[in-house]
Amino acid sequence: MSDEDEAPVVKKARIFYGSLEEKEKQRLSREGISTAAKDAVKAGIEAGHINISSGESMEMEERVSERQAEVLAEFERRKRARQITVSTDDVEVKACLRALGEPITLFGEGPAERRERLRNILSVVGPDALKKSKKEDEKAKRTQDEYQQTWYHEGPSSLKEARIWLAKYSLPRAVERLDAARAQKEIPESTRTVKQQELHKTLRNVNNFCSQIGDDRPISHCQFSPNSELLVTASWSGLCKLWKVPDCTLIRTLRGHNTNVGAISFHPQATLTLEESDVNMASCAADGSVKLWSLDSDEPVADIEGHSMRVARVAWHPSGRFLGTTCYDNSWRLWDLEAQEEILHQEGHSKGVHDLHFHPDGSLAGTGGLDAFARVWDLRTGRCIMFLEGHHNEIYSINFSPNGQSVDPSWLVTSEDSGGFCLA
Repeated sequence: MSDEDEAPVVKKARIFYGSLEEKEKQRLSREGISTAAKDAVKAGIEAGHINISSGESMEMEERVSERQAEVLAEFERRKRARQITVSTDDVEVKACLRALGEPITLFGEGPAERRERLRNILSVVGPDALKKSKKEDEKAKRTQDEYQQTWYHEGPSSLKEARIWLAKYSLPRAVERLDAARAQKEIPESTRTVKQQELHKTLRNVNNFCSQIGDDRPISHCQFSPNSELLVTASWSGLCKLWKVPDCTLIRTLRGHNTNVGAISFHPQATLTLEESDVNMASCAADGSVKLWSLDSDEPVADIEGHSMRVARVAWHPSGRFLGTTCYDNSWRLWDLEAQEEILHQEGHSKGVHDLHFHPDGSLAGTGGLDAFARVWDLRTGRCIMFLEGHHNEIYSINFSPNGQSVDPSWLVTSEDSGGFCLA
């Protein structure tokens, strides 16, 4: 091969590190560029068209340190997650998630994924969060159990005296009732059957004797007087009216309530031994007012104060000394009219108490309310001796049997708003 055929030498490219400013100055000096050219280059550099580093730098340490901290925190979290022990019982895992306020399951999530989710949550909030939540649940449960426990407090001396008086009043009446029941049992079955048939015939012949418009608004309650010659009615208009029986002529309009009157009741001895100027009736209204009335005036004789919510019913004790009231504050109360004070504020229902009735002996009281339960209370001890359940709706009426001839006098009748009734 001749010399002419030799391959040309390849010129290697040079790589410069750092700033090109010094190299550019050297090149310009070697090439002998005029002063005008140098001024042009300088003007271009100043104008920003020629980008030559001036030694300035951007601080990146802060941003890098934040990212490093996040990465380190994630590594620490994963490390804690690997050290946390989670139960393999799926029910317990769900309970732990519920205690932490997290959803117990997600769409398409299996037991293994649920355990892993719980582990990740605990690695963030810490295992102590679950222990703290369990302690709070146990504390709330203990508080609820303590709240549901029966407790007693010492009552006033007037309550003790009233209970002793009630015992002395009711025990002889109970003996008379039991003697009458034993005498009734000695009567032959055929004789009792004949009497019941005669009673049924009389009841079948009962007709509507009179009909009267009592008020512009609905009549909420009515009651006959003990001598069956008077009838008193209560209305949602706030008026109570006294009627003559049997012609249903209006005798007097009782004005004193400003809202719906829930009930009005005669004193057990009204129209029998009491004077017309004495307290013969008691009424209650939705604003919590309770008023006492005489037969010779259309204004109340006295007011009973102390209720903060609706008073649904008033009932006289058979002795006439005590007056019972039911209130929608989940309690019923017993008032001693001779001492002119409240002697018993009885709680026990979970909702408002609507009706109250006293046993003919005067020893017991039955209450029914909006919680669909009825209770029988021993007035001599203050204890609930019977809890009656069976209704599905609110109880609006409760009554003891008035005598021992047709049914046992200890039977109790309750009724609810759905139209049903129960015997106890």
